Amino acid sequence: MFKSMPVEMDPVVWAIPFFLILISIELYVNWKQQLELYEKKEALSSIGMGLGSLVIDILMKGLALGTYTILYQYRLFDIGWHWWAWVLILFADDFTFYWHHRLSHEVRILWAAHVNHHSSTTLNLATALRQSWGEQFYKYIWWIWMPLVGFNPLMMLMMMSFSLIYQYWVHTELIKRLPRWYEFIFNTPSHHRVHHASNIRYLDQNHAGILIIWDRMFGTFSPEMDNEKPIYGITKNINTYNLFKIAGHEFVDVYHDVKRAPTFKDKLKYIFYPPGWSHDGPDLRAKTLRKNLKAGK
Repeated sequence: MFKSMPVEMDPVVWAIPFFLILISIELYVNWKQQLELYEKKEALSSIGMGLGSLVIDILMKGLALGTYTILYQYRLFDIGWHWWAWVLILFADDFTFYWHHRLSHEVRILWAAHVNHHSSTTLNLATALRQSWGEQFYKYIWWIWMPLVGFNPLMMLMMMSFSLIYQYWVHTELIKRLPRWYEFIFNTPSHHRVHHASNIRYLDQNHAGILIIWDRMFGTFSPEMDNEKPIYGITKNINTYNLFKIAGHEFVDVYHDVKRAPTFKDKLKYIFYPPGWSHDGPDLRAKTLRKNLKAGK
């Protein structure tokens, strides 16, 4: 069941030199213009999280490829490797990523795995490397429908890599706005700054991978406002550079909340309800906070 993706066919491997070049350029501009986009210890912890995630993902990607290959035998259609298959898989993969990403913000146990990507209080290209460790163990489940439809498993993993590469460059403050037509269709640095912001107006918005159209369609889009600069981090910052605390702090919080919950129903809510729900405290869920903000409360 376990097989590995050929290294030479993984687009991420070929993109690594470009990642390093772009970080170097951003660091140079940051130094030249004294922008204070980087905090040294935070950047190093982001890189450390990325390396840990990479090690886990090597194993899980092989397991995913094996599973997809088995399921592919029972496919409904033969889509193949035609040029139009790449157009189809772009939309299929990006749609799947949107829902995986959105639910990672709206289901607390999934948020516990995803939150470390948002725990940096700065946004730069090093932040893009601040990838989850826990997420790697289950994220490929979301794509399990695609080989059954007829998408080739190897093509699927290549498309996921292309998506990851695209999402790298949107983690920057150096690029302000792109042409309106591009901002309307695609995820951009402006849209993604909103996603990484802890401002109430911006919480749980803009979950796009490549295409921002899903957020526009499903009501999770918010533009970056000129009069409200994004404040990066999470609503309760963890203030640590310890990789294990970064990766696991929310799991610990979930455990404590479940333990103190008075009923079994409340225990389940602490696991599956959105972050911010409490049985005995104020409702701090993102939708509730935005509703109160609009109401002037």
